[in-house]
Amino acid sequence: MILTGAGVSAESGLGTFRDVDGLWSEYDLEDVATPQGYARNPKLVLDFYNARRANLLSATPNKAHQALARLASQHDVTLITQNIDDLHERGGSDDVIHMHGSLVESLCTSCSDVRDWREEMTSDSTCPQCKTVGSIRPNVVWFGEMPYHMERIEQVLPDATLFVSIGTSGAVYPAAGYVAACKQFGIPTLELNLEPSDNAFLFDEGRYGPATDIVTRWVDEMILAKIGNA
Repeated sequence: MILTGAGVSAESGLGTFRDVDGLWSEYDLEDVATPQGYARNPKLVLDFYNARRANLLSATPNKAHQALARLASQHDVTLITQNIDDLHERGGSDDVIHMHGSLVESLCTSCSDVRDWREEMTSDSTCPQCKTVGSIRPNVVWFGEMPYHMERIEQVLPDATLFVSIGTSGAVYPAAGYVAACKQFGIPTLELNLEPSDNAFLFDEGRYGPATDIVTRWVDEMILAKIGNA
């Protein structure tokens, strides 16, 4: 079971959130990442995500994304991401569990239609399903909203043989609580991160450095170990 956060995509040029110079140092999350902020100023919120979507569409998967796809071709991997980008998929991974939604999808606040959306969103955008004008928002989970696929995650977690957290802050729940849950189940845990996370003390092992380096080397070790045991 692998959980990824913003750190796995940082080397693709996508901004992280909680670093000193992260996105939350430039924007007030109450303004751009809550239902209340959207209700107050939908243009500000849509412009924020339009800029992030444009950045994403110009980005490319890095070696860490590609390494995880390679790992899944050799091992049984459940890949869960807190990221709202699609770089795991473009890096070759299938069946990625996006617990915080997707920046390249729209959600209609009127009929709940969800679909691929890669163009700009404005207050004049029309839902393709119900034809309501001004009801389109990014299909991302904002603070105060319930993350997606929680039942599926809670179902697979107890059966994991290893839990690996990659590039996460360890500060956002419920994802930050998975390491503690795994320890209760006796599941070994590993943190791969640029630097220790807020909950690094809970992991059995930690390896630190750029994701393209440490994730690639760890995946190589996992694949070689499997070949050696074959």
